[in-house]
Amino acid sequence: MNINDLYDRNYVPYSNEASVALVQSKQGSWFAGTRIENISYPLTISAVQNALFCCLSEAHQPDVLFTDHPDESTLQCWEKELNISIELLKKADPPTQHVGNLGLDEDLHIKKTLHDLLDQAVVEESNFPVSALVETDRGFYSGVNVECQSWSLGLCAERIAIAKAFSYGASAITGLHLHTREGEFSSPCGACRQVIIEHLPNCQVHLHHADGSESVHFSNDLLPHSFQSSSLSKHKTT
Repeated sequence: MNINDLYDRNYVPYSNEASVALVQSKQGSWFAGTRIENISYPLTISAVQNALFCCLSEAHQPDVLFTDHPDESTLQCWEKELNISIELLKKADPPTQHVGNLGLDEDLHIKKTLHDLLDQAVVEESNFPVSALVETDRGFYSGVNVECQSWSLGLCAERIAIAKAFSYGASAITGLHLHTREGEFSSPCGACRQVIIEHLPNCQVHLHHADGSESVHFSNDLLPHSFQSSSLSKHKTT
């Protein structure tokens, strides 16, 4: 993996402003993040948040954040929240050779993997773990919900899995699996449905419920009359 690979993995059809971040964990591993935009702008996941949450969702603790946007407004929040140091990512010589692949084996046992992933959720605020797997052209990618003391900075398992998949080279997501340990019905929140409809149109969403049952839905049915506008994509490159 090199820096150009990461810039090519941005999803920025609305701003055309690509960004990359890298995180070195206290355990010594490296995690990458790219900017993943959404047609509902506030749901855009920055490269910094993507890289940090890739790290946290893999049960690692961030130590050093490298970013090509040192003026990003949330950096002080992350520095305080996670007790990390922040350095400028230099395009000429980034440590991308250390970044491994986070994809999972295509032959994994989905239900068992979802169940095991629940233990990696960062849920000190709610104590409500959620796990997700996305099916892609490069296998499966995982996500768990990651909460912060400032609730608005947290992300759900579905969005972390989707952002992670694109950052690590997936070009198409073909399905989603979601599981919760508690509750009567496992179901994506409204924000996640808006992200799902953009990246998984007409795809199956498998909801694995706490009682062991499963229901399957098409993404379009989860959010009828979703927000769309061709005028917002007029700057999209071809």
